[in-house]
Amino acid sequence: MSPLRRTRYPMPSFILSALKKNNLLKKYQERPPYQRNDYVGWITRAKQDKTKQKRLSQMLNELRAGDLYMKMNWHGLPKRS
Repeated sequence: MSPLRRTRYPMPSFILSALKKNNLLKKYQERPPYQRNDYVGWITRAKQDKTKQKRLSQMLNELRAGDLYMKMNWHGLPKRS
């Protein structure tokens, strides 16, 4: 086992609701587990609700675009044959 492990963050209802409301749950679920966990942790660690909403909006916009992850280019997972 690797000594480097990420904290696993549970999905809060407000994020799940936003994903469903914006029809982005499937796109979220298609992302690698580390990205899904990073997004949830990043959003929930914000101290102010205003910051949480800003981060949530960024995640939703990146999922819509499909080629961004935390403001970085992301080309998706390699296709398996």
